[in-house]
Amino acid sequence: MEDLPVVITRPGERGDVLAAAIEAGGLPVARLEALRLEALPETAEQRGAWLDFDQFRRVVVVSPFAAERLADALDRYWPQLPVGIDYYAVGAATAAALHRALGVRVHVPPAATGEDTSEALLQLGSLQRLDDERVLLVAGEGGRALLADTLAERGARVTRLAVYRRIPLSPSPGMRRRLARGEFCALVVSSGEILEHLARWCPGAALNQPLIVSSTRLATLAGKLGFRAPVVASGATPAALTAALAAACHPQEADVDQDDLEKG
Repeated sequence: MEDLPVVITRPGERGDVLAAAIEAGGLPVARLEALRLEALPETAEQRGAWLDFDQFRRVVVVSPFAAERLADALDRYWPQLPVGIDYYAVGAATAAALHRALGVRVHVPPAATGEDTSEALLQLGSLQRLDDERVLLVAGEGGRALLADTLAERGARVTRLAVYRRIPLSPSPGMRRRLARGEFCALVVSSGEILEHLARWCPGAALNQPLIVSSTRLATLAGKLGFRAPVVASGATPAALTAALAAACHPQEADVDQDDLEKG
């Protein structure tokens, strides 16, 4: 099992960081590009929201790519960022992208929840009563309606902007063979859409291998799709996923140093 690679599905630069963290832990990595993110052309609705950006009380961003698209738009329309807006991110990577691009303080899911999910973010006290507040939700095309619906139920006037689309990609012939034979130490997935997309290429052998996911919601989905060995990491960060991998692939060495992982 030690000679088999860990298959990761995270795209782009964030995938590079995750791969480096896993390899630093002594495990080889095989990249599986399951989705491509593509920015959507600006619509009249988007332009209106950017121009009225100072009218929003709260801005919720669901992914690092959504954060990048928001920052690009604000750079065009607002040379000086409006004040009095609270920013929220579903996960640590999205919060980091927002802070890096805009220099703003970002609210993230409570640490006590142990997860970077929409459900966890909605537990924040500042999102419980939103009487007639304007809230901008910056996300991708499609996706879950939980955030928008729940914020609206709590009194917010929600504007949801889809600023990018996800384009599913088929695995390469070599990767399809690897999945069919279960020739990997573990599969790492932190997106429900990717998990559902890949399930069609994961027969019995693949379903029996460890699947590392970033939330209990994904573990539940994995069970419904037939995966028999989901392992829930403590979050979607490289440190959390690498720690879960250590437990799954090297159980005798599961007491990894979290401080060292965070540095990776």
